[in-house]
Amino acid sequence: MESFKNKVVWITGASSGIGEALVYEFASKGAKLILSARREHELQRVANAANLNNEVSLLLPFDLLDTSKADEYAESIIKKFGRIDVLINNGGQSQRAEAIHTTVEDGKKLFEINYFSSVNLSKAVLPYMFKQDSGKIIVISSIAGKFGFYLRSTYSAAKHALHGYFESLRLEVEKKGVSVLIVCPGKIKTAISLNAAVENGQTHNKMDQSHEQAMAAEVCAKQIITAILKNKEELFVGGKELLIVKIKRFFPRLFNIIIRKQSPY
Repeated sequence: MESFKNKVVWITGASSGIGEALVYEFASKGAKLILSARREHELQRVANAANLNNEVSLLLPFDLLDTSKADEYAESIIKKFGRIDVLINNGGQSQRAEAIHTTVEDGKKLFEINYFSSVNLSKAVLPYMFKQDSGKIIVISSIAGKFGFYLRSTYSAAKHALHGYFESLRLEVEKKGVSVLIVCPGKIKTAISLNAAVENGQTHNKMDQSHEQAMAAEVCAKQIITAILKNKEELFVGGKELLIVKIKRFFPRLFNIIIRKQSPY
């Protein structure tokens, strides 16, 4: 895929953060876009800001907690555009709660949002990509998918699960023309900490200091698009916090010391 002009790109979590930034980048490159998130009015705001009209865009609002209609969503895209070239599983929810205070119900919700939604939406688009003999599935994971961290037990577990599933899926679908890219952002300046799940089903409603000083979502989006064009299989994007992934791999004892000194915020 040398260009995104007239390519059909479906982005979840398109109403803010990395997803919103990706909409603007793809729109500037002439892609046809499907925007998904819970709030339709926010999707409309993003579409307007990206100068997208009804001929080149589709607003498809739904909650990632329930992707039981994933096949219907994919079918509606096919009816409008005739194909699906790129699916970006970007939507998700972080966590700021100790494991002991995370109920089974809240844990299941985090897994539904961060893991099962990506699985269900990807399975829904695969038959169409197989017919085209082409397609790209992008999964926005996290460096939390590479190691556990304070107050992130279930979120980290869901991100770890993404790697196991989509690394396996990649091997199964590449012979049919479909590629899989797993993106592992570090700290990106988005509302992810504001919307993070805490105890009793509430949200954090605070911007972590580490995110305030982080990489802009626009810069992150550009790097993701470059990785897609280069057919990369994995991308780490962020700042100096990414070094901890290499330290864990090559110097595990040092990692164990460093990680215990980090602030969860």
